[in-house]
Amino acid sequence: MPDGPSYVILGRGRWAGRMQSLLAAENRRVTSIPETRRAPGETDSAYRSRLAEAMRASDAQFAWLCVLPGPHVPLMIDAALDAGLHIIAEKPWQGSQRLTSSLVARAKSLHRLIAIHFEYCLLEEVERWRRDFHSGTGLHFGGRFFLSRPDHTGMSAMDNLGSHLLAIRAYAAPKSALQEVRCGYDQPDERSVWLEKGNTRVAFINLLENKERIIQRFIAKVEASLEGADFPFDLGFGSRVANDAEALR
Repeated sequence: MPDGPSYVILGRGRWAGRMQSLLAAENRRVTSIPETRRAPGETDSAYRSRLAEAMRASDAQFAWLCVLPGPHVPLMIDAALDAGLHIIAEKPWQGSQRLTSSLVARAKSLHRLIAIHFEYCLLEEVERWRRDFHSGTGLHFGGRFFLSRPDHTGMSAMDNLGSHLLAIRAYAAPKSALQEVRCGYDQPDERSVWLEKGNTRVAFINLLENKERIIQRFIAKVEASLEGADFPFDLGFGSRVANDAEALR
């Protein structure tokens, strides 16, 4: 028997396959809807209805949207809400403030969760930052996220990679000033964040050294929220991270 809520994965790429395997390894019942593209000439309402019907038929409790951002994502979220599901969407969130507020209000009225997947925030060292620096002032935040491979997403490096770094800041040290955030493709691999106060570096994390089960921790945090536990990585959080990324572009 499954140990927790059931999931339906939307998407057919490498990431969708990885999430399906990971959830199955956690003894969750998981199904998939691999074909999520809109058919030529398909209207918004028809697309939404088709996905809602497929998600309803899955008998899942969570829809995990393993797709790249775009105008289809809000329609997927609405479809999942139509089907009565909670939702996990991949970062970055790119909806407008008006759209975000509308979805937040609808999810709240239906008692459903919309989560944005920011896994690096669940690192033990980031949680330690949150304990030590969340209310701290006079701090400066810096980070770098470089990939040695080319871009396969069509997203800017700041949106795709920088959102990881900016989410750490928003979660663990929200009062810190942005000092340096650099991201890019086709460069030697580097993933790091740090905090400085005055001329002194007071904290540093090399994200490349991560061997922790942070996706599993994210899943546990999502599921605990159904029992009333605090869950910080909602649409409002995703919107704040997106605003920070926009300011840096």
